[in-house]
Amino acid sequence: MLVINPEECIDCGVCEPECPADAILLDSAMRPEEMAKWESINRDYSNIWPNITEKKDPLPEWDEFDGVPDKFERHFSEKPGD
Repeated sequence: MLVINPEECIDCGVCEPECPADAILLDSAMRPEEMAKWESINRDYSNIWPNITEKKDPLPEWDEFDGVPDKFERHFSEKPGD
């Protein structure tokens, strides 16, 4: 999972087509309560997880999780990846 600091985001939309799992959505595509949840998650974890400074290949199992319902609730970990 990748998070984006909402205070640093300029809403340019460049990240949306780059996401291999189509997980980045425009604000207008979400209900207000859903948007508030994700904004909070992005704000909280972007302040404690390390910054990504180089492009890496997607994890080998990324496609197994693509489209899985409730994956955040079932698989999220507060620990940053490598």
